[in-house]
Amino acid sequence: MADAVVIGAGPNGLVAANLLADAGWSVEVLEEQPEPGGAVRHDRGVHPDYVSDVFSGFYPLAAASPVLARLRLEEHGLRWSHAPHVLAHPLGDGRCAVLDRALDTTAASLDAFAAGDGAAWRRLHGVWERLRNDLLDGLFTPFPPVRAGARLLMRLRGAGGLRLARTLLLPVRRLGEEEFRGAGGRLLLAGNALHADLAPESAGSGGFGWLMAMLGQTYGFPAPAGGSGALTAALLRRLRERGGTVRCGRRVTRVVVRGGRAVGVRTADGETVPARRAVLADVSVPALYGELVDAEHLPAQLAEDLRRFQWDFATFKVDWALDGSVPWRAEAATRAGTVHLADGMDELTRFMAQIAMRQVPDRPFIVFGQMTTADPVRSPRGTESAWAYTHLPHDVRGDAGDAGLTGTWDTGEQELMADRVEHQVERFAPGFRSLIRARRVLAPPTLQALDANLHGGAVNGGTTALHQQLVFRPVPGTGRPETPVPGLFLASSGAHPGGGVHGAPGANAARAALRRRRPPGLSRAQRLLTHRDRTGRQR
Repeated sequence: MADAVVIGAGPNGLVAANLLADAGWSVEVLEEQPEPGGAVRHDRGVHPDYVSDVFSGFYPLAAASPVLARLRLEEHGLRWSHAPHVLAHPLGDGRCAVLDRALDTTAASLDAFAAGDGAAWRRLHGVWERLRNDLLDGLFTPFPPVRAGARLLMRLRGAGGLRLARTLLLPVRRLGEEEFRGAGGRLLLAGNALHADLAPESAGSGGFGWLMAMLGQTYGFPAPAGGSGALTAALLRRLRERGGTVRCGRRVTRVVVRGGRAVGVRTADGETVPARRAVLADVSVPALYGELVDAEHLPAQLAEDLRRFQWDFATFKVDWALDGSVPWRAEAATRAGTVHLADGMDELTRFMAQIAMRQVPDRPFIVFGQMTTADPVRSPRGTESAWAYTHLPHDVRGDAGDAGLTGTWDTGEQELMADRVEHQVERFAPGFRSLIRARRVLAPPTLQALDANLHGGAVNGGTTALHQQLVFRPVPGTGRPETPVPGLFLASSGAHPGGGVHGAPGANAARAALRRRRPPGLSRAQRLLTHRDRTGRQR
C-alpha cells in the first residue's frame, strides 16, 4: 500500500509526487492517458521530421518558479532554450513592439513608437525588480502567504503603496494609457493579459499583463530543449529515482471515503488502490467534486458554489510544419519565439467583445509560437515548427465571420476555423500559407479528449478573473488545497494560484498532506479511542 495516491500525471501531479517522495513517502501516480504529462507533451504527429508541442510550448512561469527550481530538474536532463527575442507584437503598418531579455532592446523598441516610452518601461521594470522576489514567493506559496505577504506589503509601501496597488488593479487598457504615449508598450501589456481570459477592460488585467511581461523581461519565454515533454521526462526521472511509480491508462472513477476520510481510489476497471496517508487530485474542480467524490461526503454549500464555478475560455489550436521561416512583414518578428497577432488595442477589445457575446471571432487574436526559432532541433534547418492558438466561447451562439460556424467543431468546422486562423496570420505575414507542408487542428473537444482537465479546451483550470482568485479559488473559502474530505487534497490548477506550468498547486497540496499526515493504519475513530485509552477516560 502506498502512502499517497496521486490522481493525474500532469506537471502539478508529478511535482506533488516528487515532494512527497522527498519526504520519504511511497507514492503511486495514476494517469488516465496512455502517457504522462497532462498538457506538457510533444510528438511528431504533424510531420515525422518536425517536433510539435501538443499543448503548451513556452514556460516563463516554470523558469521563475521557486518550486521547480528547488527540484533541480537540470540534474535530471532538463535544458532550456531561448529565441533571440522573447516576444513580438507586429502591426499591419509594419511597426513592431519587441520584448527582449535585454532591457535596452525592449526600451529602444518602445521608443520607436513614442519618445520616452522606453523610460516608462524601465520604471515599470524597476517596480518589478523591487517586488519580484517577494511577489513570486507570495504567488507560489499556499494562501494566505503570511511571511511573503508581510514582506511584500513592506515593499509595496516603499514602491508607492496604495497608488501602486491601484495601478496593478487597473484594466490593461487604462494602465497602458497612463504609462505610455505610443502603442508599443500598451500592446506588450495587453497581449500578455490576453494569454488568460482577461479583456483589456477587465479589472486586474493590467497587473496580470505587467506580471507576464516582466517575467518575459527577466526570464524570457523559454522552451524545453527537444520538446515540451522534456520537462515531464525530467520530473518522471526524478520521481522514479526516489521510488515513486506512475501507471498510465488508469482512469480513476471514484475517491474511496471510509470513516469520513479519503483512503484510496477506484479505477475504471474496478481496481481499488489504497492510500495509507493521503489522496492528491490533479484534476479539475468540477471533476473532483462532481464526479469523483460522492455528494454525501461534501457540504451542501459546495454544490451551490460549483454551480457558479466559471471556466476560462475555450481554446482552438493549430500546429504546422512549415517549409521555411514565417515571412513576417515586420522583420523583428522573425527572431521572436512568441508573436502576438492583433492590429491594435481596439482589435483586442473587439475580439474579446465577440467572445463575450458568444460569437466565434472573425479576426481572432492569435498567440503564435515559432518553436524552431526558440529551439533549433525542432525541425530541419531552414524550416519552422510552428503553432498558434486563439480563444473561443464555450457556448457558441453565432459566428462573427461569414462561415456560419456553430460550435459543433466537427471536421468541417475545424477546417474552416483553421483557415480563419491562417488568414489572420497572412495579414501580418503575406505568403505564410504557401509554406505549409502539413497542419494539425486541435479543436476544444480534441484538447479535452487528450487531457480531461482541459474542459472544452479551457487551459487554466478556471477563469483568471478576480472573482475566482485567492480566497475565491476554486470557490469562496480559504484558497487552500485542503478539501472538505480529510486526507483528500486538490493539487490541480483549479487551486491557488491557478493555471500555468509552475508546479505551485501540486507543491501546496503535497505540503498540506505532509502537515496533516496521520499514523498509518489508524482511522480517525481508532486514533480517538487510542487517545482516550491513554488518558484513562475511556477504554
